[in-house]
Amino acid sequence: MKVLIQRVKNADVKINENIKSSIGNGILALVGIEKGDTNEIVEKLAKKCVNLRIFADENDKMNRSLIDIQGEMLIVSQFTLCGDCKKGTRPSFDKSAPPEIANELYEYFISQIESYGIKTGTGEFGAMMQVSLINDGPVTFMLES
Repeated sequence: MKVLIQRVKNADVKINENIKSSIGNGILALVGIEKGDTNEIVEKLAKKCVNLRIFADENDKMNRSLIDIQGEMLIVSQFTLCGDCKKGTRPSFDKSAPPEIANELYEYFISQIESYGIKTGTGEFGAMMQVSLINDGPVTFMLES
């Protein structure tokens, strides 16, 4: 599992030019599910996302978490995070989980984030989406299982 998180001032996701979800201050999380991922892996990365201290404190140090700032999270499935570009010029997606398993774990990730009391917005699994954001910093981290 890979989760690319970006600290944002705001973000939204559109499907067919219509906004599906939007958030204010918080995290945009792009989520890629790989073969072999489990509920336990999802739980670990969800906990890491909400507790990672990437927001500034009163001394302008990254010392506050999403929970601390009562931020929001926009969660978007992105299987291309699982792409392997080491050979040739066309990515291989052999590491990506099959869609039915990936969707189940993606939905579980959303429920885990919500269990921490985080206001969430989501994309739509398998849909063609347009994501807009104002990256704050920029601050971007790749979390992997």
